[in-house]
Amino acid sequence: MAAKIIKGAPIAEEIRGELRAEVDALKAKGVTPKLSVVLVGSDPGSVWYARNKVSTGEKIGVPVEVHEMPEDTPEADVVAMVEKLNADPDVHGILVELPLPGHIDKSKVMNAILPAKDVDGVTAEMRGYLLGGQEHLALVPATPLACIELIERAGVAIKGKRVTVVGRGDTVGRPLAMLLLQKGRDATVTVCHSRTADLAGACREAEILVAAAGAGADHLVKKDMVRPGATVIDAAINETADGSITGDVEPAASDVAGVITPVPGGVGSLTTTIIIGNTIKALKLQKGL
Repeated sequence: MAAKIIKGAPIAEEIRGELRAEVDALKAKGVTPKLSVVLVGSDPGSVWYARNKVSTGEKIGVPVEVHEMPEDTPEADVVAMVEKLNADPDVHGILVELPLPGHIDKSKVMNAILPAKDVDGVTAEMRGYLLGGQEHLALVPATPLACIELIERAGVAIKGKRVTVVGRGDTVGRPLAMLLLQKGRDATVTVCHSRTADLAGACREAEILVAAAGAGADHLVKKDMVRPGATVIDAAINETADGSITGDVEPAASDVAGVITPVPGGVGSLTTTIIIGNTIKALKLQKGL
């Protein structure tokens, strides 16, 4: 029996409805969440993501401003822009679109973001809250949080389950493992990577399998690596030779899984909505609401 396909768009719309209600309540108190996006250069993907944040913000009632800077902008000027936004009391969230031009040190720019406004969860302070089990104080990176939302809103219980995360990157794998271990979810988590001795075996043990190996790992997870009836969340985006998009899980895995997300149309459909949600959370944390 083919797996149940969990598409991201309906869940994203459900979350946006909840966020709109939060924004209305905040506006009634005289405050409006605002996100500022720093876009350096004209990378097509970055431009699309920035515009998508603007349109998603409009749907929820959160203004999103994009600060466009030329490709050859000096690193010091980008850092100065971030620091200016840090000091602006009307800006509650800051996000720097990646990739940055090669002459700019990504870590220097990201570490310049005020942790309280770090809606992408890239600073050490936000990661520290998550590592320390203080999720209520953390602004969690969007893709790991999207994975959790998809699992939970699909009606799949995480508590006590054996979960395998394929990928140990800072953007998805590591923060996702911490989310799964949080009290209340209480998963038993295995994190795999390129040097895992028996990747297939670790995947087959999983009742919930999340694939997030990163670029170039398209269809790394084969059908025979999936436990029958497992929940499979494909958090990867890989561009193929013909320009199409695919994930880390081969499509045939849907013949074995119980629940599976598509690529495209799964995890990626939620990330921008979650960034806006993090902006709302940032405002509430900043103002003690």
